[in-house]
Amino acid sequence: MEDWARPKEKMKVVEKIRAAEVEDMPLFSFEYFPPRTDEGVENLFERMERMVSYGPSFCDITWGAGGSTADLTLDISNRMQNMILDLLRRSIRIWSSIWIWISLASSQVCVETMMHLTCTNMPVEKIDHALDTIKANGIQNVLALRGDPPHGQDKFVQVAGGFACALDLVQHIRAKYGDYFGITVAGYPEAHPDMIQGEEGVSLEGYNNDLTYLKRKVDAGADLIVTQLFYDTDIFLKFVNDCRQIGITCPIVPGIMPINNYKGFVRMTGFCKTKIPDEVKAALEPIKDNEEAVKAYGIHLGTEMCRKILANGIKTLHLYTLNMEKSALAILMNLGLIDESKIPRSLPWRRPTNVFRVKEDVRPIFWANRPKSYISRTLGWDQYPRGRWGDSQNPSYGALSDYQFMRPRSRDKKLQEEWAVPVNSIEDVQERFMNYCLGKLKSSPWSELDGLQPETKIIDEKLVQINLKGFLTINSQPAVNGEHSDSPSVGWGGPGGYVYQKAYLEFFCSPEKLNALVEKCKALPSLTFIAVNKDGQCVSNIGPNDVNAVTWGVFPGREIIQPTVVDPASFIVWKDEAFAIWTRGWANLFPEGDPSRALLEQVESKYYLVSLVDNDYIHSDLFAAFEDI
Repeated sequence: MEDWARPKEKMKVVEKIRAAEVEDMPLFSFEYFPPRTDEGVENLFERMERMVSYGPSFCDITWGAGGSTADLTLDISNRMQNMILDLLRRSIRIWSSIWIWISLASSQVCVETMMHLTCTNMPVEKIDHALDTIKANGIQNVLALRGDPPHGQDKFVQVAGGFACALDLVQHIRAKYGDYFGITVAGYPEAHPDMIQGEEGVSLEGYNNDLTYLKRKVDAGADLIVTQLFYDTDIFLKFVNDCRQIGITCPIVPGIMPINNYKGFVRMTGFCKTKIPDEVKAALEPIKDNEEAVKAYGIHLGTEMCRKILANGIKTLHLYTLNMEKSALAILMNLGLIDESKIPRSLPWRRPTNVFRVKEDVRPIFWANRPKSYISRTLGWDQYPRGRWGDSQNPSYGALSDYQFMRPRSRDKKLQEEWAVPVNSIEDVQERFMNYCLGKLKSSPWSELDGLQPETKIIDEKLVQINLKGFLTINSQPAVNGEHSDSPSVGWGGPGGYVYQKAYLEFFCSPEKLNALVEKCKALPSLTFIAVNKDGQCVSNIGPNDVNAVTWGVFPGREIIQPTVVDPASFIVWKDEAFAIWTRGWANLFPEGDPSRALLEQVESKYYLVSLVDNDYIHSDLFAAFEDI
């Protein structure tokens, strides 16, 4: 069984599949397509974040034919963190005109990415620029395709200075880039649609010619095949056997498309010229107008198809989700490949899959609820901390100071609903924070996450009490002393380990409240704090270079892992973002001149941001510091 607490050195999808074959471990992956509306794009990001928590081996996303969604490609790509955001900054001018399919998932949701690259409308120089750029940004997986004709054209036309087919593209990638990229190609169990003629289907000669062409792509350097959708499992199994008979030895991954609604099923199978078994037609005909019944049958059919495939020794499944999660996840649950109650965490935070960050295992705690912001800040680092945080001033770590507020997301509608409520006094402000701690609000301007994290619920009542006293909490964790690493609330790092945490609180408070708290801390030597206001005036009982590990884990046969730290230098950087949220994340929900806006801006200008740690994780009583204040 894979130790998913370890940094994942193998970044190519084919290497993941090969490793899983050795362990006889099944894998699954997801494919998505770009929605037509901004709201749809935002919803897709949120859906992907949920689905990726189940641990797919990779994800990809398709673009429209002939570059028809190029503008949306830019729009989504600009939302990507990690490698993709940096990529766009340096090559944004070419992206609106090239025909490139690129995965959305790589950084925003931290999953292995396969980038789709086609020949349609792509001169060689643009293909090279795209490949050079993604290589520089750590992407190692490419799906090489000829591509569909642009809208309005019936046949593929080779662009001047471009390639005629996927074989040309595979040959070019291998010739110029060696073995850096894992190259995937498409396989067609029923032959390529261009080879299929009407009801008769494909001729034996046409089928064999298509297989021969597939072998040429593999011989040219492709190391993985993902198939077109199918609904007759015997056709797929025959296709795999036929591939093996002619010497194709690379993994062949079946593409499974759950039936979600009847009209979409008919449209897709018609476009792909997919054979529909008589028993499937018979099952769908009486229920075709009942969408729920069709969906239930689609889950049943998809489950049975996958069971048969797995039983025949093929252990990797690729699910064409059509941007819908329930059917794909239901199939995987039916197969026992996922368990909603057991979603593992290799670290307390999710590591991006950029090849340059695979060994990163330490971060400041301040961005715990804003992971995308942290990733975007650290794009250009030459080195990522491993084992210990060290000195954040080290030039190899790069700068934490550059950041931008993300453009509005669909979750901002929830912020509008929950936080654009008039606040006429500081007590009203406290009530907003208190209701968030109680779970009555599902959003917070200071969090990119949805609702409270499970560990926060351990101390939610205590958080409510200190918010009522004027300490406005935005980040926290309870003390943990040797909890099993598989704990559903605080566990991480894989089986057989123990995890530890120092109690931590981060909050805003008035200068008067801060003075009272500082006095209380003098009698509680296990407490350390840093407090800073918007202007940078700082009060602390620790040194500027005193890095404090606040989360760590002990695992069999491994060094101690300390993935979360309090770093004073990083805290001073974080405070700018934290204070700016008062205005840009909350006050801006109200119009100019509104009393609520004025009150929030006043809080921003006068309050302190405080980081408080109880270093006694065994007998922790962090909240005692707030008694009698």
